[in-house]
Amino acid sequence: MRPRSIRARLTLWYTSLLTVTVLLLSGVAYGLVEYSLVHDVDTALQGIAQVVAERPAASGSALVPADIDALFRRFFGLSPWDRYVEQRRPGNDHTLGGSTPRTGQLPLSATALRRVAQGLPTLETVDGLGRYPVRLLTRPVFVGGQLASFLQVGMSLESVSMARHRFLLAMAAVLPLALLFASGGGWLLARRALQPVDRMTEAARRISAEQLSIRLETRGTKDELERLAETLNAMFSRLDAAFRQVRQFSADASHELQTPLTILRGELEVALRAPRSAEEYQRVLGSALEECERLASLVDGLLLLARADAGVLRMERQPVDLVHLVEEVGAQVRLLADAHALTLCYELVEPLIIQGDHAHLRRLLLNLVDNGLKYTPPGGRVTLAVQRQDAWAALRISDTGIGLSPEEQAHIFQRFYRASNVQVQEAGGAGLGLCIAHSIAQAHGGYMQVESAPGRGSTFTVFLPLPDAVSLEWG
Repeated sequence: MRPRSIRARLTLWYTSLLTVTVLLLSGVAYGLVEYSLVHDVDTALQGIAQVVAERPAASGSALVPADIDALFRRFFGLSPWDRYVEQRRPGNDHTLGGSTPRTGQLPLSATALRRVAQGLPTLETVDGLGRYPVRLLTRPVFVGGQLASFLQVGMSLESVSMARHRFLLAMAAVLPLALLFASGGGWLLARRALQPVDRMTEAARRISAEQLSIRLETRGTKDELERLAETLNAMFSRLDAAFRQVRQFSADASHELQTPLTILRGELEVALRAPRSAEEYQRVLGSALEECERLASLVDGLLLLARADAGVLRMERQPVDLVHLVEEVGAQVRLLADAHALTLCYELVEPLIIQGDHAHLRRLLLNLVDNGLKYTPPGGRVTLAVQRQDAWAALRISDTGIGLSPEEQAHIFQRFYRASNVQVQEAGGAGLGLCIAHSIAQAHGGYMQVESAPGRGSTFTVFLPLPDAVSLEWG
């Protein structure tokens, strides 16, 4: 069964990695120890053979010295029981001299014999001379530049085997303890390292839709957990803003829907209290129809915004002549402009064709023009302009109306927002027109800008991307 907690998994991974590392290091150390021991034996055997080979030339004494024990103590620090020194003539099976506790000649391999004939020494490990293998050196002895004999010096590897055995016992005793302490230390380190995660978990559990103002604690360490806490705090801030916006939207939508419904219900209740004439019923039904249209327009606007927020606003892309669209909308609102004693002007610089949804773009333009007509005093002017700006088509709607303060400009694209100006409040409306226009512009890959000042009118500019030359060849 796999451990479920991060702490347990970290401890398991740490212990496993440490185990593999220690085993690899132990293997390397064992190899180095064995190599070092054997190398020391080889070096000592070569030193003994060198002394034995040079002794007759230096002193004229017997070929094999009587103080073999002293030589082994000199080079090994002790005189092992199983040590061997023998000298032979090439092509002769009898031993010229030696000192060995065993009887019989030392083994001579074909490789050693061939290398002796070539004047080269040979180091071998041979079995069968005792309980432990023997490290054997076979080297030539030259007299007057001629091969006179060859010398064999050997020593039992008992001390090497015992050293290897002690090393393995030490590793077998130390390794489990080291891994046990390392596992405990890894558990404590993982627990200490994950304590901030536990604190964040507890804090996150306390956060709900009603308590989105709570934030995770940050300590200024700037590590990975600090960045995680900052990221979660930023996410909670966005959720808090989104929830506030949803609550505000629900309250505003309820208010906007309640007003026409209350009016509609009141008029119908009054009409049904007593018999009325046909003219009175017609008036009541006409008023009710106006409120139904207002409700339908409000619901339609809310649905459009909901689809835009979800990214599923249906767009039927087709070539749209902006100049023709401006003229079409201008003809539609001409009577409304005349009724308000306003002048409707055009500045159509050049024909521009974009790829867009004609119905949505018409609604965008109608909302902006209607907004200008509502808030421009009689005798004022509303101007519709179309022009190219680099890779953008610019639809500009300017008016000489009441204008907007900088604070109001920061909120005009929010849903149900209406300025506090008395004239704005008297003009009515649900406060969705500019928000809908902004959403339609974004759905076309464009954006909107506003330039305004109190008492100096407003200019809304819609920037829509122009197609490339290939797209313009639709006709």
